[in-house]
Amino acid sequence: MTTPIPTTDPQNPARRELLLAAGMGAAALGTGALSAKAALAQATTDWDKTFPQSDRVDHRKVSFTNRYGIALVGDLYLPKDRGDAPLPALAVAGPFGAVKEQAAGLYAQEMAERGYAALAFDPSYIGESGGMPRYVASPDINTEDFMAAVDFLGLQDAVDRGRIGLIGICGFGGMALNAAAPDKRVRAVAVSSMYDMSRVTARGYFDSMTDEQRAEALTAMSLQRWDDAASEEAPKLAGGLPDTLDGIDNPVIAMYHAYYKTARGYHPRSLNSNGGWNITSAMSFMNMPQLTYIHEISPRPALIIAGSEAHSRYFSEDAFAAAREPKELMIIDGADHCDLYDQKDIIPFDKLQAFFDGHLV
Repeated sequence: MTTPIPTTDPQNPARRELLLAAGMGAAALGTGALSAKAALAQATTDWDKTFPQSDRVDHRKVSFTNRYGIALVGDLYLPKDRGDAPLPALAVAGPFGAVKEQAAGLYAQEMAERGYAALAFDPSYIGESGGMPRYVASPDINTEDFMAAVDFLGLQDAVDRGRIGLIGICGFGGMALNAAAPDKRVRAVAVSSMYDMSRVTARGYFDSMTDEQRAEALTAMSLQRWDDAASEEAPKLAGGLPDTLDGIDNPVIAMYHAYYKTARGYHPRSLNSNGGWNITSAMSFMNMPQLTYIHEISPRPALIIAGSEAHSRYFSEDAFAAAREPKELMIIDGADHCDLYDQKDIIPFDKLQAFFDGHLV
């Protein structure tokens, strides 16, 4: 499957000019709030998720600004029969390179059915959120995105700001743990199929990268910066998953392909479904490790969920070992990494509900 950059994507030149014009208008008025409103105005009003809409949940598009001034767009899910009392709330993001219309939205809608105000959001530079150039990732900015989501939730009349938690999936599992450590407003955090993106980028899978390989990768990215700076085009992308599996026998690539490149999980705004990240994004992850202070989540609780057959399982086990009590590691027998993206009969939603019900009090 090959898909051109759609006109709804800010990397598209016409779309980019529209967003830049909106941003300049906001700057002329001297207010950051208009940036969020401009971003929201560009967001689609159609239901374009990879999962069906629930008739038990109210859904609306929202926008808010992080402390770097980047406007983020999210989907806020609220239970229809919520009553008048303020609700416990969850901010949800991930996987790394996905958009809120994929796994994060599925998790958020399900938790809203279970009584939570749940916000699934696109991180900076991704999907319907702002930030130029497109398709940049950052261990700092993406951690801040979770904190900005907490800012937003705590200002909603429907939310009890004393009962806010985080759910992170895949690479944004690491971001959620990283955000929960310093942000003491977060009362509990749960992660699913967690990746430590700084570790895997800096050291390779299972820490197999040699010093020579690391230096070679950094050299290539350093030189790429000159090429990007000299070009009038968007920064070069690293490339996403292959369109077909012809000649490919890597089971991890096949697993991701089965989600991102098929009707199961494909979305036109998802990096992993299309052209991938900006090549030089990896530099900051290689230089700035996450989870250094994971022990500071304590005494607030952390729930870490992984599949027994997931290639990424060791990230969860090592994060669990580094965290302090109260903590829980839940291994789902027979599940692979992507099963925990969208397989509702495998994702332990009952456990997630019990965890947050027990700690967001």
